[in-house]
Amino acid sequence: MSGFREAVLASGTGLGGWSGLNFGIGGGIGGGIGGSHSGSLPAPFDAPDKRRLVGPQGSHPLAAIALEELVARSSDGLEGEITIQEPVRIGEALSGHLVVTARRDFNARSATMRLVGALISEQQRSREERDSQGKVIRSEHWVEISGSLFEQLPFSEPALPTTLAAGQKFEADFTLPAPRLGPVTAHMGSAILAWALDAKWDIQMRGDEHVAALVKVAQNIDYLRSGAVTLEQGALFDAWQVGDASIAVKPLPPIVAGSEIEVTVNWPSAGSGRGGRLELQADVKAPNGISNLVLFSVPVDPAAFRGGTTIRVPIPVDAPATLNDKGVVVGYRIRALVDRQFRSDLAVERALAVM
Repeated sequence: MSGFREAVLASGTGLGGWSGLNFGIGGGIGGGIGGSHSGSLPAPFDAPDKRRLVGPQGSHPLAAIALEELVARSSDGLEGEITIQEPVRIGEALSGHLVVTARRDFNARSATMRLVGALISEQQRSREERDSQGKVIRSEHWVEISGSLFEQLPFSEPALPTTLAAGQKFEADFTLPAPRLGPVTAHMGSAILAWALDAKWDIQMRGDEHVAALVKVAQNIDYLRSGAVTLEQGALFDAWQVGDASIAVKPLPPIVAGSEIEVTVNWPSAGSGRGGRLELQADVKAPNGISNLVLFSVPVDPAAFRGGTTIRVPIPVDAPATLNDKGVVVGYRIRALVDRQFRSDLAVERALAVM
């Protein structure tokens, strides 16, 4: 079974040989408009090289960037790190330790620790050039990654010193509130919801200094079951009926990423065909969305569906949690199909919540 991000990469056109150069009509490399492209990410999620933030039409360059690559640990003037005690769940506490050592003297106007949330997503871009008659003579299409902050929550504690001398060390423990209503940290292949804890020194007439750490905010099962998260019908049920077919799963959802489930399909009217299969599929609704992403597939004799069959289905360890927040949606479903010659396939499916 492939991982979630690996499946997203495979679903696109690929990034092999892509350098960010334009491809124009009849012009090959360099035949497009305006040279190379690059994306843009907000601090402190701007560690990846900008050349990695673009890809050819139909690709998913964001899937090639891991969550851990987004945040640079510290700026040039500081040496240090923020360590986080995991797990961090929605509505609970965020505890850890900050340690910094100044590499040079500086006197900041302010120094604050803040929790920062960002939505990073792929965008489909295009551009064309026309002649004097309005005819398109060159065009280009590409995918570009950009991001924006949806949360910047400052904390008064721990109090950070505004003045540090070269070689001076400062450290402190902290316990802060985790995001009260989320969203969870999620890498969806073509979009990311990310959180970071950022200790920032605002320095006049010079670049700011900071120490930052990625915060992986996990789903809180009580919050999920409260109804605060919009889910497809049946996503939290053990069994779901579709006509005369039933699809049951064990254990009871939500299912933890990286685990396995037992799927039992009983479908008396499955009929006959050239073959059948059981699949775990995902959909990501985002600016450059992904539909019908197959994460697991196994052939099944249609007769087994008719008589009832149980199959173990793995959930990828990097599968993002089921979510509907900040304009992005992740959903999962178990789908049973019968392939019929010269006719459309038969299919029954049910939603599945993952956390």
